[in-house]
Amino acid sequence: MAESFYVVPPARHQATVAAAYQKRGYTADEALAATRVAENASRHGIRTHNGIKALHLDDHFGSGAGGCVPGAKVEKKATKFAASEIWNANKKLGQAVAVDAIETCIALADKYGVGQVSVDNAFHYLWGGGYVMDAAKRGYIAYTNCTAALAEVVPFGGRRATLGTNPHSWGFPTTEALGFPIVVDWATSVVAMGRVQQLLREGKQLPPDAAVDKDGKVTTDPAKVAALLPFGQHKGYGLSLINEVVAAFIGGSLPTLRCRGAVEGEKQTPCFYFQVIHPDAMSAGAFAGGRTQAGNVKAVLKDILSGGNESCLVPGQLEAQAAAKCARFGGLLFSAAEIAAFDEIAKTCGQPSWKLEEFKEAQS
Repeated sequence: MAESFYVVPPARHQATVAAAYQKRGYTADEALAATRVAENASRHGIRTHNGIKALHLDDHFGSGAGGCVPGAKVEKKATKFAASEIWNANKKLGQAVAVDAIETCIALADKYGVGQVSVDNAFHYLWGGGYVMDAAKRGYIAYTNCTAALAEVVPFGGRRATLGTNPHSWGFPTTEALGFPIVVDWATSVVAMGRVQQLLREGKQLPPDAAVDKDGKVTTDPAKVAALLPFGQHKGYGLSLINEVVAAFIGGSLPTLRCRGAVEGEKQTPCFYFQVIHPDAMSAGAFAGGRTQAGNVKAVLKDILSGGNESCLVPGQLEAQAAAKCARFGGLLFSAAEIAAFDEIAKTCGQPSWKLEEFKEAQS
């Protein structure tokens, strides 16, 4: 059965989300950055990391809980490495920090071929895929990972949640070859906690073997989820572990203490890592058949998607299709449950109510 969505003008979405952030004390620039990141997620069909999720994070771990400081200033630490920057975010809103970090990496890559930014004392940046997608659309290879706000994932073979959902996000400039950038973006758990919250909101069940209840038993009921399981068993566990180890080298906190309440002498903030590579910095120049680098990328992808594989989905394809659908309907697409959630947000910050009947319906 086709699911109904409702078309919301981007300006309406921006007014509500930005007002909600400013009501919490964030600056106009921070609110705008957060709104644009949320809009980008919604436009590309990322319902687990939209404005609802962003404000939920702030409600539980952000400005009201001391985990994020509105108006905080980023401190750029001294480093001897020209292509690297190290930032102390001082608990500044994660989306505002991340937008600046990816731009800084791009500028470094233009000069040095590669650029990286490590961020300590951060707050959740929402959808990592959006940052690398934007860089890939501009012709760069980009990567980011972060540690999640909470330890919610049980290590493979374990019994207690000691890892975050810890996403990895890669973006590749393949618009010439495919019509859209490849974006490999995933939480290292079977599902993100945002998916659990979405399914609870929509009255739906989780897939099997994705989560456990308070007794450590596998559950598909989103209302009973106490912890998540890593995807691919030991493989997802290893990928999640990467984020924690990278963060440990940056200065990261103990994952079981993150956002759990003050502990003397311990930090409780996530870390970010960003890297951007200029494609020219990777080219060996010896492409077969006299192909250019771009032509070689296209040939490799064509070879992979041949011989009966022509209909295989490519990472980033669903996001591109979602963006095309939003463009076709002329706005952002939200479910009835999401409209109701935004209506509750609007009530908290003096914005007009979101009434279902005022938005045009669009069948998926």
